[in-house]
Amino acid sequence: MISAGNKLKSVAALVALALSATVSAGVSDKDILNDQATTHDVVSNGMGLKGQRYSPLTHINTETVKDIRPVWGFSLGGEKQRGQESQPVIKDGVMYITGSYSRVFAIDVMTGDELWQYDARLPDGIMPCCDVINRGVALFGDLVIFGTLDAKLVALNKKTGKTVWKKKVEDYKAGYSITAAPIVVKGKVITGVSGGEFGVVGKVRAYDAKTGQIAWERPTVEGHMGYIWKNGKKVENGISGGEPGKTWTGDLWKSGGAAPWLGGTYDPEVDLLFFGTGNPAPWNSHLRPGDNLFSSSRLGIDPDTGKIKWHFQTTPHDGWDYDGVNEVVAFNYKSGGKTIKAAATADRNGFFYVLNRENGDFIRGFPFVDKITWAKGLDKNGRPIYNEAIRPGNPAASKDGKKGSTVVAAPSFLGGKNWMPMAYSKDTGLFYVPSNEWEMDIWNEPTAYKKGAAYLGAGFTIRSINDDYIGVLKAIDPVSGKEVWRHKNYAPLWGGVLATAGNLVFMGNPEGYLMAFDAKTGEVKYKFNTGSGIVGSPVTWDMNGEQYISILSGWGGAVPLWGGEVAKRVKDFNQGGMVWTFKLPK
Repeated sequence: MISAGNKLKSVAALVALALSATVSAGVSDKDILNDQATTHDVVSNGMGLKGQRYSPLTHINTETVKDIRPVWGFSLGGEKQRGQESQPVIKDGVMYITGSYSRVFAIDVMTGDELWQYDARLPDGIMPCCDVINRGVALFGDLVIFGTLDAKLVALNKKTGKTVWKKKVEDYKAGYSITAAPIVVKGKVITGVSGGEFGVVGKVRAYDAKTGQIAWERPTVEGHMGYIWKNGKKVENGISGGEPGKTWTGDLWKSGGAAPWLGGTYDPEVDLLFFGTGNPAPWNSHLRPGDNLFSSSRLGIDPDTGKIKWHFQTTPHDGWDYDGVNEVVAFNYKSGGKTIKAAATADRNGFFYVLNRENGDFIRGFPFVDKITWAKGLDKNGRPIYNEAIRPGNPAASKDGKKGSTVVAAPSFLGGKNWMPMAYSKDTGLFYVPSNEWEMDIWNEPTAYKKGAAYLGAGFTIRSINDDYIGVLKAIDPVSGKEVWRHKNYAPLWGGVLATAGNLVFMGNPEGYLMAFDAKTGEVKYKFNTGSGIVGSPVTWDMNGEQYISILSGWGGAVPLWGGEVAKRVKDFNQGGMVWTFKLPK
């Protein structure tokens, strides 16, 4: 006969065994799909595949946030202190981050101690356009997966940091690189590539997350063939868009850019990946008349085959480097008693778009920055109504053929919003958009494609529109198109945003402050100086009944490299490389 005490011990042992099995099973597809709803971990970029960057945690709220304190700081160390744009992910008491120069760190979240570090062996010839940054890892099973500046995908053992598999995605000597965090959908790790400034052909690729075997490839420039791999064999899977060169001139589609360099989001309700694509190459639009599909666009992609199901082009015939990569965030809202399956995106061109995420149809669009000069507005289909006087001039029309007429265009090519991800709160129904108010002098120059060389055909100088601020965090209603509140910042904003059910919005600025705002009013509720500019994205999770906030600090990214007159405003900011973690005192 078994005593009651022994029965309880047996049950406890079985529970412990079950929990151990759950932990050792690693990160599953279900874990990733449930990421936004689960609060004890963060297992995907965007804190959920939809990219809403919202947490239901409420322990840290508008009343308590003033009391949060740093509990540990972790230094990325060394001399590689360039822009730190990573979003942390957390699983089973371990935080995984990436650092500049394609490094990965595993950190004990209780102590801030390093568990392991991986440094990619980068060749001398890498060609990142916009700093040597990396935006984070993907987790699947027992793997930590990330992309490198020499355009490889690397899968590491999450316990040891040792390489499990490594795949060459593209040729870095042609200008390809990877800076985005990959995502995992249905057991496939999916990545885009960078390199539009070098005339690469943009592509989205999917690999078996466990083995690294390629599953499909989808070029994002019209006229290129897509492929799917069946039983290890490469099979043609249809040309992207129309026939080669349909919306391009001559052979320019062969080096058309349109790189999906930011990575993607996914919505299981409509079973589509959402990727944005970058600028067409070269920047000089007079060399390539036409819409230049699928550059500066948003794409709905079948995750099983890579086929493009729909596209929406935000800047056809882009002549200002406005790209179209900014994240597509799935959300629902009510209209006329019906639920609208929408997607929102805040474009570099200064317009905020709401699309039907089932088919890509335009629902509405409106400016989210104060000054737009290149377009007079959007038509009923969301196509821009160009102000032709603000297109940089054709060098061929100049006296010496070396420089076209200069125009003053707003926003600048760094965008009304760049890569830095916005957040959406289902509680307020608002998007929190890190934006910038700046303009540029821009002109065109002759250019020709050469493998591995810069392929711009343009020059530029960026300057601030206002003396007292460039950055503006804006709370935007996607249904009415109205701005609810704003917070101005002297330097440009370049980091991501987090919204929580505690009625808070968290964001860092280049001046080095982690800040918390009242989500409804914009009132600043908390500030902490981390010692270096923040260009990373904050996350929150709970452990042992306590809520934590973590963010990377480390100034860098595109602004100090490409910022023109604006770079003078931030020239004295100190570089660094730290992870800061905060919680309330017990």
